[in-house]
Amino acid sequence: MPFRHDDQELIEATGALLLATGEIFFGRGCGASGMATAEICFNTAMTGYQEILTDPSYAAQVVVFTFPHIGNVGANDDDHEESSAPAAKAARGAVFRGTITSPSNWRAVDHFDAWLRRKNIVGLSGIDTRAVTRRIRTTGMVNGIVANIAPDEILDVAEMRRMLSEFQGIEGADLAKDVGPGDRYEHAESVWEWKDGFTALNDGKYHVAVLDFGVKKNILRNLSSVGARCTVLPGNATAEDVLALNPDGIVLSNGPGDPAATGIYAGPEIKKLIDSGLPILGICLGHQMLALALGAKTMKMPQGHHGANHPVKDMETGKVEIVSMNHGFTVDPVSLPDGVEQSHVSLFDGTNSGLKVIGKPIISVQHHPEASPGPQDSFYLFKRFADLMDAHKAKADA
Repeated sequence: MPFRHDDQELIEATGALLLATGEIFFGRGCGASGMATAEICFNTAMTGYQEILTDPSYAAQVVVFTFPHIGNVGANDDDHEESSAPAAKAARGAVFRGTITSPSNWRAVDHFDAWLRRKNIVGLSGIDTRAVTRRIRTTGMVNGIVANIAPDEILDVAEMRRMLSEFQGIEGADLAKDVGPGDRYEHAESVWEWKDGFTALNDGKYHVAVLDFGVKKNILRNLSSVGARCTVLPGNATAEDVLALNPDGIVLSNGPGDPAATGIYAGPEIKKLIDSGLPILGICLGHQMLALALGAKTMKMPQGHHGANHPVKDMETGKVEIVSMNHGFTVDPVSLPDGVEQSHVSLFDGTNSGLKVIGKPIISVQHHPEASPGPQDSFYLFKRFADLMDAHKAKADA
């Protein structure tokens, strides 16, 4: 089927995006060939497309990039792989306005289109991403299917509709089990520094246990940068597994899916960790499941927060941070029990972006403090967590 792209001549469609609301958008396939059913979300970031698509929090989702030009920094295998588990599933597909551009960056080692094929991510370009974004903003998050076929194949829309009808969606889905490491491992690599690159942490001041529900590498690197040697455990590890390590602190990581579904098995263990008195830091999904364990509730958002330009206010300092976000569920602030307060609030829509427990060394944030969407406004949260571990150590030694 012919379609017009960027005011050029009509060209044959080799791919399509079909939404559960009925709309179909034809375009030019790229990346891996095949079909991918998923929840469709849009991301407003102008850069970081490789980090976005390797973030395990995007499991079972197709990312529609609102920025029209994607690919100009190419791809590299150095610092742009956010998934810590080699076989972890991240985004299933990606949709672009313009054709993927050729790399023009001194660190690029590969064309972004080739990288998509290697990662088995189905791509589609030539799409009116503004129209897709407006549809999501109007109706809320929508399921869909993206297809990329070979030029000599037929785009089977009927088959796309059938496959889409079988997709159950993300609400109620425990996706964290698909993106964790499977086995525990150690991590002691700090954040990337100019000239030195990534450096090893030789003698950590702290030992931190990380429950991995889909942890991003840069979370581990930021922990190392404040002196924390990390032992990463699968998200289904028990509280006894964690406490047997005798850690100085505990991190509940980011991850995909419905926190209420993952919380069925993780929630009781998190409650035990809360009762241990150890410092705890929750991030994204970890923040949501911490809230559930404390007695609060979570809910699905109409369109979620996906981007690198979100303003969040730290209620303790009054500082406004520009942060990276990626979540489709949120903590209901009305449901917070006594003794649990909001520490951060989104200035876009007033939704909860952080918690603290009065009288306990427990903090959490909805956004991604490890991300660097231009500024590094939220790196201080790892220092705040380190301060909690220092205070806890001092109290234990007194």
